[in-house]
Amino acid sequence: MQSKYFSVFLLTLLSMLAFAANSLLCRVALKSDAIDPASFAAIRLMSGAAMLVVVMRLRGVSPTTSGGWVPAFWLAAYAAAFSFAYVSLPAGVGALLLFGSVQATMVGTSLWRGERLSARQWLGLVVAMGGLVALLLPGLSAPPLGSAVLMMAAGVGWGAYSLHGKKSLNAGATTAGNFLRSVPFAVLLVVVCVTQLSVSSTGVAYAVCSGAITSGLGYIVWYTVLPHLRSSAAATVQLSVPLLAAIGGTLLLGEAWTQRLSWTGLAILGGIALVVVAPKRLTRA
Repeated sequence: MQSKYFSVFLLTLLSMLAFAANSLLCRVALKSDAIDPASFAAIRLMSGAAMLVVVMRLRGVSPTTSGGWVPAFWLAAYAAAFSFAYVSLPAGVGALLLFGSVQATMVGTSLWRGERLSARQWLGLVVAMGGLVALLLPGLSAPPLGSAVLMMAAGVGWGAYSLHGKKSLNAGATTAGNFLRSVPFAVLLVVVCVTQLSVSSTGVAYAVCSGAITSGLGYIVWYTVLPHLRSSAAATVQLSVPLLAAIGGTLLLGEAWTQRLSWTGLAILGGIALVVVAPKRLTRA
């Protein structure tokens, strides 16, 4: 029994590290001018699709029968905005903006569909949104506004993609199918940005690692461990991703850990925790 708990803990930790590593890989690749953002996004999607297809084939599942074109579009939109945002954003700030925007998109959609929040959840939503606003207020440590807007757009894309994923009966196969269908969008992105392409072997290595390992295998590990976690535990553990990205950015990329990041991060993640870990998350009006 103890070995089972340890395995769940280890797989959960590995998946959270993989998700945080996506921010670090993208940031270091673009910061060092090893690759342009369009190529990074395209290679990430293609290598992720290749890895997921291989894994599903080994499991005897055909990825072409799962997923859809609409979630594939949102996946590609997320990947593109994510990459262009990290041209200027620090890893931790980007992950924080992404995570906050994802949750805001999902909760906002639930409200629009007629669902209600409890008083505790409303408080959490207000605190989290206040943290996002404070993070973006002008000042010496404020992130570049254009890049911040792009990252929030990436969060909207991932939130929309996640909402489509809720209908899936086989998350792994659906993810593989969506990644596979995102490839044409990735090619289109490269064609549109063809005059700005700049690729090195190092940049390609970063992008492939982000797509095949920290995205493709990361999702496989996460979906493997997810059935063993309570919903509240799964929601809570994901709060660690922006923190892990910020720590990684400070230790590995030499990025500054500012007071603004500390306080706004606490407000955003604490507020989201009040929303997603509430005893009864959302109830119908």
